[in-house]
Amino acid sequence: MKPPPFAYAKPANLAEALALKSEHGDDGAFLAGGQSLIATLNMRLSAPEILIDVNGIAELSGIEKQGNILRIGAMTRHRDIENSAEIAAHAPLIAAAITQVGHPAIRNRGTIGGSIAFADPAAEMPACLLALDGVIEIAGADGRRKVAAGDFFKGIYETDLGAGDILTAMEIPVQSDGWRNGFDEIGRRHGDYAMAGLAARLRIDGGKIAEARLVYFAVGGTPVLAVAAGEKLIGNGLTPDAIEAAAKALDSDLDPFDDLHCSAAMKRHLAGVLTSRVLGAMGDVENG
Repeated sequence: MKPPPFAYAKPANLAEALALKSEHGDDGAFLAGGQSLIATLNMRLSAPEILIDVNGIAELSGIEKQGNILRIGAMTRHRDIENSAEIAAHAPLIAAAITQVGHPAIRNRGTIGGSIAFADPAAEMPACLLALDGVIEIAGADGRRKVAAGDFFKGIYETDLGAGDILTAMEIPVQSDGWRNGFDEIGRRHGDYAMAGLAARLRIDGGKIAEARLVYFAVGGTPVLAVAAGEKLIGNGLTPDAIEAAAKALDSDLDPFDDLHCSAAMKRHLAGVLTSRVLGAMGDVENG
C-alpha cells in the first residue's frame, strides 16, 4: 500500500516547526518516529498535505533529572528510554513497561511523544504517564503550557492538543521512598496490541497501602484510573482479600467495549486477572 501524495519539510528549530503548522493547520502533520503516522498514511486513514519532520530539533530529545522532576523530551526514542540509567533509577514503572512496546525495530524508531500524542487506547506509555501523575508540556502559537495527564487524554485518539500545537516533553515526579510499581499486559503474542493492561503504583506507609494508582489500558477509549479499586486497597496490607476486593470493584471503574482483539466481557475478565497478577507480584505488605 502507498500513501497519498504529500509535501515534506524539515524545520531546523521549534519556531520554524510551529510556523509551518500554523500555516497549514489541520493539513499539516508532525512526523516524529513515524511508527503510527506512516501506517495510517499507507492505509489511507490520514492524508495530510505536508509532513513536518521534527527529527532535526535537538531540544525535543533527551532525558534529564531536574530536581525532583524527570523530564523526557518528546522525540526521545523508546530504545533510549529502555537503555536509560535515569529512567531505571527514577521511573522504574516506565522501565518495566517500555520493553512491552512493540518489537525492537519499532522501539528503535518510535518516540514517547509520538505514543502520547497518538493516544492509542492500547498503548503502554499513556497509561504509565497517568499512573505516575505526569504532566505533558505543549508548545503552540501562544507559548508553552502544561497539562496533567489526567486532563490530556480525551477519547479514542483524542487529546488536549490543539490544531497548532506540538507536544514537547513529559515531566514526571522522581520516585520517592515507599513506592512500589507493577506492570503487565495480556496480548495474543509479545509485541501485539494489548487486549488489556495494568500500570500500578502503591505507596506503602507503616506496612499498609497509603496511596494506590491502578491505571488500566486497552479497556476503554483512554487509560482508566480505577478509583474504586484503588480505594479498596487503602489502609490494608496487600493481602489476598484486599486484592480480591479491588478486582471486584473494577465493575464500577471499567466500561470496556468490543474491539478487533477481544470482547468487552473478555476485557473485564482480563482486567481482573491482571489485578491479581500484578498486585500479587508487587510483594507482600505486612498488616502492621
